Amino acid sequence: MEFRKLGRTDLNVSSISLGTMTFGEQNTEAEGHAQMDMALERQINLFDTAELYAIPPKPETQGRTEEIIGTWFKKRGNRDQVILATKIVGRSQNTWFREDGSPAQLNRAQIMEAVDASLTRLQSDYIDLYQIHWPDRNVSQFGSNPSIWRDVEPAEDENSIESTLEVMEELVKAGKIRHFGLSNESAWGTMKYLQASEAKGLPRVQSIQNAYSLVSRKFDVGLAEVALREDVGLLAYSSLAQGYLTGKYRNGALPKGSRKQLFQRLGRYETPGAEVAINAYLDLAAELGIDPTVMSLAFVKSRSFVTSVIIGATNLEQLKINIDAGDFEMTAEIEQRINDIHLLYSNPCP
Repeated sequence: MEFRKLGRTDLNVSSISLGTMTFGEQNTEAEGHAQMDMALERQINLFDTAELYAIPPKPETQGRTEEIIGTWFKKRGNRDQVILATKIVGRSQNTWFREDGSPAQLNRAQIMEAVDASLTRLQSDYIDLYQIHWPDRNVSQFGSNPSIWRDVEPAEDENSIESTLEVMEELVKAGKIRHFGLSNESAWGTMKYLQASEAKGLPRVQSIQNAYSLVSRKFDVGLAEVALREDVGLLAYSSLAQGYLTGKYRNGALPKGSRKQLFQRLGRYETPGAEVAINAYLDLAAELGIDPTVMSLAFVKSRSFVTSVIIGATNLEQLKINIDAGDFEMTAEIEQRINDIHLLYSNPCP
């Protein structure tokens, strides 16, 4: 396993990390524990979760993933072996995240409530990396990096980036979190966080967790330079395009128990132009004799601005394949072939 520095911290994290959003919905507690056991055995030391999870989000399973991680920590007694990342939701009209039923936003009271609730569920005294799941401000598109811009009105009670950082400083001083990161953020938002932290001596952004895959490379434009020059590495999620880049859904296939069959929540990867682009990458992998899962994950891992590729699975066989993909070395020839396809079908799945 390769290890990479997390931002400007003293933490070295595995270049493959474990995503846990299926724990508590598609995976039972026992299955989640087995996945974490395998991940740790394979030297994965970065686990990612969120107060939102399990997925799909709903009131009855909210926080369940963190609870499963917490029972694993208690049973194994290995909290010190894991670099734990979790997230607080951004602005949302959903009223089931907070005890008083308020719509979610990033004000001080809600951040304090959220971090304490996560620590309780995780059965931990601290969080290594506390991330904002998406911005407090209204944005043009979830992920904050639209391929088509749409004007939005600012929220009347928008919480400033500076005020969010001030709360993060409180949490660091209290020992509840060690470091701070972003998710589904833009280049503008990331630089505003960095500017505020430098101007006022507040906690520095150490990472950004955005979608990045063969069919969604918007990070290349703007954010890649920010990540490299400012040491705010990408924690890449959805690098298999929610399973589409494995080929499991090709030609209308609908495997039993798959996320698409269960939840029909894959619209991000069913846009006009998505199918032809996905098929082009699947055909390339077949021509090269490479498992498409391996090619897709290895490409993301090979990007200079990537700190870690977050993998997710619903069974141990899938998890093993995903972890093994980290050992595949991307060649210049394969990268060129991938880039040739990208120029024909650029970012069909923003």
